[in-house]
Amino acid sequence: MKKIILLLLTVCSSATFGQSLYDLNTIQTIEITFAQSNWDALLDAAEASDAYISAQSVSINGTVFPNVGAKYKGNSSYNASQVKNPWHLELDTYVDQNYQGYTDIKLSNVIFDPSFVREALGYKILGNYMDVPLANYAKVYVNGTYIGLYTNVESISKKFVDSRFGSKTNAFFDCSPPAGAGPTSTNLPSLQYLGTNYTSYETAYEMKSDTGWDDLIDLTNTLSTTTSANTALLEAKLDIDRTMWFLAYHNLFVNLDSYIGQFKQNYYLYKSDNGQFNPIIWDLNMCFGVFGSTGSSTGGPGGGTLSTTQKKQLSHTLHSTESAWPLVQKLLAIPTYKKRYLAHYKTMLSEVVSSTGSEYFLTDAQAMQTLIYADFVADVNKFSYQTTANFTNNLNSTDVSVTGNTAPGITGLLSARNTYLSALSDFTATQPSITTVTPSTTSPSVGGTVSITANVTNTTTSTVYLGYRSALNDIFVKTQMFDDGAHNDGAAGDNVYGASIPVNAVAVQYYIYAENTNVGAFSPARAEHEFYTINATYPTITAGQLVVNEIMASNATTVTDQDGEYEDWFELYNNSSVTLSLDNLYASDSQTNKLKWVFPSGITMAPGTYLIIWADQDLTQTGYHADFKFSAGGENCILSYANGTEVENIVFGAQTTDMGYARIPNGTGSFVIQAPTFNANNESLSANQFELFNSSLKLYPNPTSNSLTISNNDFAIESVQVINLQGQVLYKSNALNQNEVTIDLSNYSNGMYFVNVNNKTNIKVIKK
Repeated sequence: MKKIILLLLTVCSSATFGQSLYDLNTIQTIEITFAQSNWDALLDAAEASDAYISAQSVSINGTVFPNVGAKYKGNSSYNASQVKNPWHLELDTYVDQNYQGYTDIKLSNVIFDPSFVREALGYKILGNYMDVPLANYAKVYVNGTYIGLYTNVESISKKFVDSRFGSKTNAFFDCSPPAGAGPTSTNLPSLQYLGTNYTSYETAYEMKSDTGWDDLIDLTNTLSTTTSANTALLEAKLDIDRTMWFLAYHNLFVNLDSYIGQFKQNYYLYKSDNGQFNPIIWDLNMCFGVFGSTGSSTGGPGGGTLSTTQKKQLSHTLHSTESAWPLVQKLLAIPTYKKRYLAHYKTMLSEVVSSTGSEYFLTDAQAMQTLIYADFVADVNKFSYQTTANFTNNLNSTDVSVTGNTAPGITGLLSARNTYLSALSDFTATQPSITTVTPSTTSPSVGGTVSITANVTNTTTSTVYLGYRSALNDIFVKTQMFDDGAHNDGAAGDNVYGASIPVNAVAVQYYIYAENTNVGAFSPARAEHEFYTINATYPTITAGQLVVNEIMASNATTVTDQDGEYEDWFELYNNSSVTLSLDNLYASDSQTNKLKWVFPSGITMAPGTYLIIWADQDLTQTGYHADFKFSAGGENCILSYANGTEVENIVFGAQTTDMGYARIPNGTGSFVIQAPTFNANNESLSANQFELFNSSLKLYPNPTSNSLTISNNDFAIESVQVINLQGQVLYKSNALNQNEVTIDLSNYSNGMYFVNVNNKTNIKVIKK
């Protein structure tokens, strides 16, 4: 749980994702039905080309989905001769459908794990320290026959990165060789710089985005030249803190089928909008020491397999002098990075491995085994080493041979790791102490400042800093804290450090870091994954002042955005007599996630004006584009603030294509389905009159370089507005009562505009 000063605002943790599909306290039931009796042979035949075959249906906890893509997955976990193979079910291969928002179901067959808890337990632990796929268990049936008990692991897909990092279109890589890794593999995803030609990287990485090779090459090149003198270059391209958690986790829990092992694989990289790549751990079925090859001489000549004793005494600085693992070698060579690494390592060691830790692993592991025991016993297709005796004993201290590898007893392994590591000088060194973290105010105003103080001991005066940011996916800005009596810190030399930071948004997220000559420390200890939050105060719009005036949830031919695309949109109207600021306001289509899109700062609306927001998820386009799309079948259009205050919450049902859902009377009335009145008054002509008015309306010349003439021989032209693509009214004339009007556009910039006639009809005009 995040630590906060007031109410927790918009912070995220793994606990906020998932719903019941990944609830660790329940076992999912997944029933796959094939029309073909030879379904297994068909799946085996398709596996070589990684192709799907069609399952007649898939039922997830009783919800049935027809025509689902199904295939076997895995490298060493797949074998055509075994009954229990891992699965990838894709609900939307042929039909647009999902379960609780998820379309990809990944089911692992628990291979190499006598205890049956390694993967689910590994992800449970890791989720406390970095963004991670969720995992639990599922019973899998095919054509009514119980195939076995699987781990059900959330897919690392574009949906995953969008939910964790707030975007999904940037550079995205699966860092495992596409053809699979093995003893003869020569190109591995080590993040070594291989030159500027992307073909040198293709056999080691699989690109999941449309573009991104240049970004990956740039990262590896920067990493290859990183020193203590130029860390800012790497920090702009890689989330260093997340990387430290990533490396410390692998090492402490002896997860060698990973970046720090022989094959340097089983992770993803996603580049956030902030420019940093984020490492994401994947495939934990061999964690807690099953895979035993480090790839270096520490594993024996030629990188042989470690014994259980060697695994227990694995060096916490494994690969720190080996160029084949640049992520370890380059980062741990920088003193401050190593101290941060040790701080994170010690946090996990204390919280997870120590019997007094709040996240003690054995409690969770035993609860998992109790939950799954009956279904484990009923699984007749489990592997030969997954006996009832080994199920219990391998969680404790009994080593079990598992197809060429040794699965150490988990408790014995971690107990020995704790004993070994705790005796090393890096772990006996006294950490800085950070206590009494206090903001000068718990409710600062947006636009103001707040001072943060903390009592810090066992540190050096120049190495205490405050990391802060204004939004969840921003990079933390780091500013030094001082104990000099001049930073709201009390008296100089009293071990109270202070710093002031700007309050630029509705929530300020922050943490404190300190180090000495040996090691660092964070407060909160799980920073940067966790942080303190101060909720700021800010002016809000009162319900009724600003309204959602019209919604278009199915736009096929009515009006296009500035890129010529027919997109969903909604219209706002200022009902009040004052100019309204939309700063800190959010819009959403979801009752469960009301903070999907924040309005850009600086938007104001004068009394009686309109504003169009395109609901199309095209955030890179010019204008105002929200990060959601409407469902034509009906949903919500919500305006709210992060503190929970709602300005509008419109619930609408099924919509008619090319018809607006508009308030009548304009701005105040109930919603009706009628012809759209884009960026204009909703009180329009009757449908028949509206068609007659439009059929006799003429605008010419179009395109125009100077003047534009608007004429209608059958109806009076009462008002004309010229509106830019941002919804701003650039020209307005009322009470005309004429059949022909000419307006001068010569001083307007070249581009596209909308001309609104009689607050009813919008016509696109090109100024050239």
